[in-house]
Amino acid sequence: MPRRRSVADRDRDARAVELRRRHLNYGQIATEMGYADPSGAYQAVQRGLNDMATDAGAEVKQLELDRLDDIARGFQRIFATKHYVVSVGAGKVVMDPAKPGVPLVDDAPVIQAGLALLRVMERRAKYLGLDAPAQSRVEVISETTVDAEIKRLESEMAGRDRDHSGTT
Repeated sequence: MPRRRSVADRDRDARAVELRRRHLNYGQIATEMGYADPSGAYQAVQRGLNDMATDAGAEVKQLELDRLDDIARGFQRIFATKHYVVSVGAGKVVMDPAKPGVPLVDDAPVIQAGLALLRVMERRAKYLGLDAPAQSRVEVISETTVDAEIKRLESEMAGRDRDHSGTT
């Protein structure tokens, strides 16, 4: 396992990337930063670029998780709110026929929000890698094993043919 680089090492590599962005060649970067030769500067720039890609990836991942959280909060609000049936034509709240004077509760928005919330939760779990991969069993059969099985079946069939040919 590679050793963890210190913050100072990462900063130094980031400085090498910055010099490269300013169009300095690797020889100039080596001179500026005290590397023995241009290959040291090249390696520093490569490490710095890799660090930036890793950091940017983590930042994008967190941004996406934050967005999923925002979406989930919206669905949770819908899920937690009481909804009433409204007549399409008149636009009035429909009263529950079993309970006079009490509005008829509409469960459809809650169910839809619950299903949408479940999809957000599934997406979040997938994004975080929380779902265990499906396990499968792989069996490798060699050519020798296949040939042996073919010979066994051929001899079994030959034996059956002999048994059947002897009877009339």
